[in-house]
Order: sequence, then C-alpha cells, then structure tokens
Amino acid sequence: MENFINLTAQNIGNEHICCAFSDKKCADSYQLKKDWLKREFENGYVFRRIDARAKVFIEYGPAEQAWVPVAAPNYLMINCFWVSGQYKGKGYAKQLLQYAIDDAVAQGRDGLVTVVGIKKFHFMMDAKWLMKQGFEIVEKLPSGFCLLAKKLKDNASMPAFNDCVTCQTSHSEDLVVYYSNRCPFTEFHITNSLKETVEKRGLTLKTVKLQTMEQAQAAPSPATIFSLFYKGKFVTTDLSACMDSRFDKVVKI
Repeated sequence: MENFINLTAQNIGNEHICCAFSDKKCADSYQLKKDWLKREFENGYVFRRIDARAKVFIEYGPAEQAWVPVAAPNYLMINCFWVSGQYKGKGYAKQLLQYAIDDAVAQGRDGLVTVVGIKKFHFMMDAKWLMKQGFEIVEKLPSGFCLLAKKLKDNASMPAFNDCVTCQTSHSEDLVVYYSNRCPFTEFHITNSLKETVEKRGLTLKTVKLQTMEQAQAAPSPATIFSLFYKGKFVTTDLSACMDSRFDKVVKI
C-alpha cells in the first residue's frame, strides 16, 4: 500500500490536493482551495492523503470551526472523504477514518460528525459505509440531508443542524447558488459554466459566496461547497449542473 502524508502550511505549495490538479481551466479555483486550506490549518484542520497522484484523502477539523451549519461541540467534523478508482476496496478508507478517530481520541473529543445524503448525494460521502463503521443517524432533513455521528464517549451530547438549515431561500431569482472555496472546482464552474448556462436559458441567477466560517455556519444548506436552489427550494449538490450539457438533466424545470 502507498504511504500517507499530511499537508501543512509548509508543504502545501509543493503538494497536490487530490482534486483538479490536472484541470488547467480550474487553476485559479485550485489555488483558492489551497489558500483556504492554509488558513484553516491554523484552526487545527487536517488534510491527509496517500503519497500518490490520486484521489484518496480525508479532510477534517474541529466542528466548532467547521464551515458547516452544524452544532457539534467537542466533535471533529469530517468534510471531504474520498477513495477513488483503483484504490477502492484496498483498505485505504478504513485507514484514513481510523486516523481521524485516533486523532479525536488523542484530542479528548466526544466523537466525529459529518453531513451526508440519506440517499447518496453528489460530492458527499456514502452514509451506508459510514454506518457500518459505527456512525449513527442523529438528524434527517426533508431535503434529503442527513447528520451522522460516531460517539466516542457515552455521555457525549448529540450534534444537530443549526436552525438556519431550512433548505429554502427567499431570493427572487430563478436560481440561487451557495458555495465556498472548499472545493477546487467551484469558483470556475459557478463564475463561468453556470453563468453561461443560465444566460442561454433566459434564467436569473444569484450567487452567494460563503467567505467566512460565520457565513457558512449560517447557510440555509448544510452543503456549503455547492448547493443549487430553484424557485427557492434546494435542488442538488451536483456541481456538474453548472454545465450546459448537464443542467437540464439535474434541474428539471
């Protein structure tokens, strides 16, 4: 098996971040994600991946400072967690998760928490697999989001979504997008692909970029990487909806 490495403020300039490292059109977006990571490393954020050019990694950090509208004092929040391609089924996911669990124990944390889809959402983790690893459902939303937690202490309080998570917006535009630079694809596809796609269809668009932790924790959707709303209601976390070839398949107007 490949070795693992942790990215830090010192080495991130010379290391890739798994996603979009070969996508030239997303070069600026890629750098924005690196800049975001550098700032979050100061808050105890962890990015751990295999030492190879592959998408095999986990990202997590203190839930109190997570860019997610969830109340989970003394938990670690798992953000992105991927094992793709030829690396599936070889134990990498369990090793990455165990590293996070061990870290939570070492920090005296009450447990780990994460947001998924009740049914698999794009760019989100597999709830069924996590539940096999000891996570349990602590809250579900009508929009299809689900909050999972793995308690490490019997007396630990249960996490919960913040009250702001209604998965509805009051903006007058046809489409509203909430996003952040937590993903190296978002900036390009929202400011370029989606803009062209909605103009072609004569739709109105409002983009809301979450630029601080406080803004993310007050968002109407727990998917703060990318959430698309149509006529005020949540539609998808699928970033490919920004592209002309995918929009009509995802956003069924």
